[in-house]
Amino acid sequence: SDLPSVFIAPDDSVFSKNLNNIEQVKARKGPIIALTSGNCAKHLKEITSDIVVLPEAPDYVMPILTVVPLQLLAYHLAVELGRDVDKPRNLAKSVTVE
Repeated sequence: SDLPSVFIAPDDSVFSKNLNNIEQVKARKGPIIALTSGNCAKHLKEITSDIVVLPEAPDYVMPILTVVPLQLLAYHLAVELGRDVDKPRNLAKSVTVE
């Protein structure tokens, strides 16, 4: 398929499980985008289509570091597809006034 799989695979306790999943997608010839950190980048450079290397950080900071590139990916993909990023469809607004 031409649809890429995006993996968040930082250098943590479940990296080996992420690596196994990435290898499964690679075996099926799927394009792979990986967000990773540390020494894991060396392992992933050979098997991924694209890689984003994040800076080293404590585990509690990694969710913040990974969400920014994902938001940028979503933004640029929406722009490329001609979507109005300032007025997403099916957005429900809820306002509570007391």
